[in-house]
Amino acid sequence: MATLQMLVSFVVVLGILILVHELGHFFMARLAGVGVERFSIGFGPVLWRVRGKETEYCVSAIPMGGYVKMMGDDENPLEGGKGVAIDPAKAFNTKPLIARFLIVFAGPAMNFILAAVIAALMFMLVGRPVAPAEIGRVTDGGPAAQAGLKTGERLVAVDGQPIQYWEDLARVVQSAGGRALSVTVRGPGGERTVTLTPAPAKRKDLFGDEQSVWEIGATPYVPAAIGDTVSGDPADAAGLKPNDVVTAIEGQPVLSWDELAEKIHQRAEQPTRFDVKRGGETVAVTVTPKKGKIPGPDGKETEVGLIGIRPSGAVTFVRSNPITSLWDGVVWSVDVTAKTAIGLYKIVVGQLDRSNIGGPIQIAKTAGEQARQGIVSLALFTAVISINLFLLNLLPVPMLDGGHLLFFAFEAVLGRPLSVRKREVAQQVGFALLMLLMVFAFYNDFKRIGLF
Repeated sequence: MATLQMLVSFVVVLGILILVHELGHFFMARLAGVGVERFSIGFGPVLWRVRGKETEYCVSAIPMGGYVKMMGDDENPLEGGKGVAIDPAKAFNTKPLIARFLIVFAGPAMNFILAAVIAALMFMLVGRPVAPAEIGRVTDGGPAAQAGLKTGERLVAVDGQPIQYWEDLARVVQSAGGRALSVTVRGPGGERTVTLTPAPAKRKDLFGDEQSVWEIGATPYVPAAIGDTVSGDPADAAGLKPNDVVTAIEGQPVLSWDELAEKIHQRAEQPTRFDVKRGGETVAVTVTPKKGKIPGPDGKETEVGLIGIRPSGAVTFVRSNPITSLWDGVVWSVDVTAKTAIGLYKIVVGQLDRSNIGGPIQIAKTAGEQARQGIVSLALFTAVISINLFLLNLLPVPMLDGGHLLFFAFEAVLGRPLSVRKREVAQQVGFALLMLLMVFAFYNDFKRIGLF
């Protein structure tokens, strides 16, 4: 069933992305007055076809892309399929440069638009995940500890301005630039106001690059509640269950998920007693963490104990109105695009391991995992892959849309198209590069699943 779900998820995700991409080319071509001979999802032998007034619509055997065959999109713009003469007004190559540019660019652009629309729908229908402004782990000797803040206390205002979520606090802290803040907190003893002075710190970003930030020495509170367990891992084997709340490890109280994770990390291959609140009773469970590796503060992997659990989380989903959701969707898509572009650059120059490159097998595997987590996870995964396709298709490599756009740029500068011979050579080089990339991606996929 898991394999079937993986395959169905892969086909659905890839089918949507290809369809939207090719519809971009198709509708822009029709808008520019260019005739379309064939609209195909997939390559190779045609499995299913239906003929419209002017266009043949097909589903082909190799589902790794698609194409829109436009009239006059060759060296003889006035000759169509089987040498049939076509109307010059409908030929792609007779259209102005700007029209041809827009037709080619419309495919990748639709992938970006799809991602923004998916994200907007998620923000509007499901909501944006935010963490309450509740204090979790407090670092010894840090600004929060010096101010007397404690785990479980809720921040209600900073400099007299109400705050509701942790991201509100983070925004104020970064913009304050180290200035002392008057913070109102609410705890078991009621409300009190303390002075909190953020300290400068170095933090590694997604790619391991060091950034200068301001920190308060505390993390948002996440309860030590188990969301789910990984099948076959120590927690699952020992009988820990979703919704269990860990109250102590080896007799030491556990107040938050951070504390729980830290204690587990320190007990690799050591039998460990977990006191767990399950429903209305407390039970003791013995778990032996296995050895595993996680990224450390310096970005390098560290060997720790792991038991295979995920937090139930303490996030709240905040819905937005349609206009705000659309804007947030665009902002989210721009952010993911920027990070993806930086990641691609770092892979090319060798700053990131090229094993991060994945192919269809990796996409299918991840699509199946996201589908098991629910439609929201699968939708956002589709949006991320759509952005990847947007960027990849814009690479200036012949055979890709970006290669055609590069030819158009040369044509704009030179005042004439590149010679047929130069374009043929470029297409051959581009094809070879794409085949090498595909082989490398499949190699990485096979290596991940243990075939190499």
